[in-house]
Amino acid sequence: MAGKSAPKKNPSAIKRTRQAEKHRLHNRAVRTAIKTVTKKVEAAVSEKNEEEAHKAFMEAAVVISKAASKGVIHRNTASRKISRLAKLANTVLRSEAA
Repeated sequence: MAGKSAPKKNPSAIKRTRQAEKHRLHNRAVRTAIKTVTKKVEAAVSEKNEEEAHKAFMEAAVVISKAASKGVIHRNTASRKISRLAKLANTVLRSEAA
């Protein structure tokens, strides 16, 4: 039966469980922040607000890069997300220029 196992007795296992829970909560907060800044960029692009889109993209790039450097997400995933957001943000710049 796949269920919760009995609580650990070993002190090091107990500590690892505590640490794992802390890391899980921190990582979840960081991933949520990534989603939030991504939505800000998408909202600014949909409103065709060039200045806001650029500002939101720069903020998003910082948050995503920091998450990758801390090991919350893989560096290739971070690069892919930043690249896609840059591509999206550039659509506003191109439409303004045309």
